[in-house]
Amino acid sequence: MADPRIIDVTLDEGTILWRSADIEQERRIAIFDLLEENHFEPQRKHPDGYAGPYKVKLRVEEGRLAIDILRADDRHLETLVLGLARFRRPIRDYFSICDSYYQAVRKAGPQQIETIDMARRGIHNEAAELLRERLSGKITVDFATARRLFTLICVLHIKG
Repeated sequence: MADPRIIDVTLDEGTILWRSADIEQERRIAIFDLLEENHFEPQRKHPDGYAGPYKVKLRVEEGRLAIDILRADDRHLETLVLGLARFRRPIRDYFSICDSYYQAVRKAGPQQIETIDMARRGIHNEAAELLRERLSGKITVDFATARRLFTLICVLHIKG
């Protein structure tokens, strides 16, 4: 019986050098929301018919995103590697707008916060669509899952 969802996600902590309290909160929320509801369906068929649930480990190696996909019992199924060149700008833009958002939350009025948050969501949505496009033919994910995975990809890029 197919169960195309993620039941556990981890980030390679060796990749992450530093993260602020705000970024740590983003990471926690993304993981919580991802585990609550997601659609994650690798397209490669396995000889025994295994079709989920999955554990996922994310890491960056030599400028590429490595997605380790494991069975629920931790046995490795496959590793998918994606080039991150097309994500550099969305990641940079997302960090920039998030910094503005965190500063606005502390100092600005509701109207300015709302304006910045709308811009942040726009960048996030575009990046999620790009991720879905890059995963096409490899892993089928819904939009909400792609948004949360993009957040986690961003966390992997924090260099201090």
